[in-house]
Amino acid sequence: MAELESLETAAEHERILREIESTDTACIGPTLRSVYDGEEHGRFMEKLEARIRNHDREIEKMCNFHYQGFVDSITELLKVRGEAQKLKNQVTDTNRKLQSEGKELIIAMEELKQCRLQQRNISATVDKLTLCLPVLEMYSKLREQMKSKRHYPALKTLEHLEHTYLPQVSHYRFCKVMVDNIPKLREEIKEVSMSDLKDFLESIRKHSDKIGETAMKQAQQQRSLDNIVSQHPRISGGKKSKKEACTSSDLEVKNTSPMSEQDSGILDVEDEEEDEEVPGAQELVDFSPVYRCLHIYSVLGARETFENYYRKQRRKQARLVLQPPSNMHETLDGYRKYFNQIVGFFVVEDHILHTTQGLVNRAYIDELWEMALSKTIAALRTHSSYCSDPSLVLDLKNLIVLFADTLQGYGFPVNQLFDMLLEIQDQYSETLLKKWSGVFRNILDSDNYSPIPVTNEEIYKKIVGQFPFQDAELEKQPFPKKFPFSEFVPKVYNQIKEFIYACLKFSEDLHLSSTEVDDMIRKSTNLLLTRTLSNCLQNVIKRKNVGLTELVQIIINTTHLEKSCKFLEEFITNITNVLPETVHTTKLYGTTTFKDARHAAEEEIYTNLNQKIDQFLQLADYDWMALEPGSRASDYLVDLIGFLRSTFAVFTHLPVRGLPIFFLFQNVFYVGVFFAVG
Repeated sequence: MAELESLETAAEHERILREIESTDTACIGPTLRSVYDGEEHGRFMEKLEARIRNHDREIEKMCNFHYQGFVDSITELLKVRGEAQKLKNQVTDTNRKLQSEGKELIIAMEELKQCRLQQRNISATVDKLTLCLPVLEMYSKLREQMKSKRHYPALKTLEHLEHTYLPQVSHYRFCKVMVDNIPKLREEIKEVSMSDLKDFLESIRKHSDKIGETAMKQAQQQRSLDNIVSQHPRISGGKKSKKEACTSSDLEVKNTSPMSEQDSGILDVEDEEEDEEVPGAQELVDFSPVYRCLHIYSVLGARETFENYYRKQRRKQARLVLQPPSNMHETLDGYRKYFNQIVGFFVVEDHILHTTQGLVNRAYIDELWEMALSKTIAALRTHSSYCSDPSLVLDLKNLIVLFADTLQGYGFPVNQLFDMLLEIQDQYSETLLKKWSGVFRNILDSDNYSPIPVTNEEIYKKIVGQFPFQDAELEKQPFPKKFPFSEFVPKVYNQIKEFIYACLKFSEDLHLSSTEVDDMIRKSTNLLLTRTLSNCLQNVIKRKNVGLTELVQIIINTTHLEKSCKFLEEFITNITNVLPETVHTTKLYGTTTFKDARHAAEEEIYTNLNQKIDQFLQLADYDWMALEPGSRASDYLVDLIGFLRSTFAVFTHLPVRGLPIFFLFQNVFYVGVFFAVG
């Protein structure tokens, strides 16, 4: 049993030794641990020493076997050492010579190295500058554009600089400074562009007058052209009839006429000089500040702010423009300047509406126009009521029509302006009536109340041309001869026609129908006849110093004027082209006016004669209680009979319509003679 254990232990030790011989030294630890863990440590050490001695003997045998070769190698190595020393010396010498010869090359190489380094630095610098220079150029361009007030291009440049160029050089310090300045530059552009807009608003506020004047000139030129093209025959006819009326007027009639050719108004096409090329209203205004500012604020995302500011400022300016001066009614220039400013304001707004997208819209324009229309009409009603000169009222009407036509051409509704002109027409008629009242008074006061004498055919035709009178018996009489009426008949007749012309002038360009014009003229003419002329005739008849001869001549004159009413009807029909038979046509009341004046004159004659007879009888010393008649009539009665004879001689000139009063006083005369002569 012991022998068996000894064999196992020897086999184990043999295995451990083989493992030690074949195992890497780093991994021998576990093997040795297994030796020390056992109880046969001493026996293992003995076997280990025996194994070492075996290996030593093997090494010794091997060395003895290779010793001669080792000696030969040493001998050869010694020989090689000498040759190696020689080679070393040669190499050292060669190295010394190479070092000596390569110093200059080394210096050149160092210089080349420095040059290559500089070249690389320069190349890198050029590359960096290539990236940086466009940024700096764009920034310089931006500053130059802002300096020259090219704000919209400056904003575009700023956008390119921020989004295209600066990201490429974002790691540089100057780039960070630029990035920090971008918001400030944007704000500066906004402020400067807003400043330009304020200057623009101030400029158009000051120059609205000129803009409106230009626009109204354009409208006047267009209207003149339209009249020439489409209404030439009617204009020619109107000129002819007016010319005939002027040539048929007496010199004194022309001098007393309140409405002559020169009073037709500054806006009359016939009185203007040759039209010149008028620049467009938009050509007078540089709208680029508005466009630039609008684009800038749109790009910056503040378009709504800009729109609100612009509309607010323009509303304020509109209120200022619509405020009329206190003395506007004194001259036509006051009205013209007022209208020019309004037209200029809306011409600018209309241009802005059509050249910008949404800065102003139609609702905003309509709101401003409604406000302007109401304020303008209110101002015109107030100031026109102070005007007492019909020429100024007519010129104002022409100016209002041109004002309305101008704005209508820009698409603004102007019906209310034409409605207001119909109100002014009533005022115009009143001013005409007042003026013609003075004209009629002057004519009646300056008349000699005696038949018009004519000495030749020329004067006769001239008077017949002034007044529609036909008398075959008078035409057969030789010269000199007399018309039955006095000078105030043709003068009054022509003044009535002048009044009709004045009324017609106001109706022009009011877009009224022929019937409406005819009705307006007839109503105004009726007022002239029934109120103005009638009052003037009544005042002349009721004057204290008027004589029987004057009263008789007034009866004759009114008779002829009454006959001329049908010619006035025809005259109105010719200029309005509305027949008297048309339904709702107003008739002239001239016959009633002249009949009333004639009856008043007859009553005045009757009253004066009764007063004269009463005065004669009161002065007479006549015995009304005598029992027997005297041998002859009283001297007082003889004087009375003489007075009546001379008076009745005046009555013989009365026309047929005046004969009743003549017969009345003739009967009185015969009764007086009967009582006087007995």
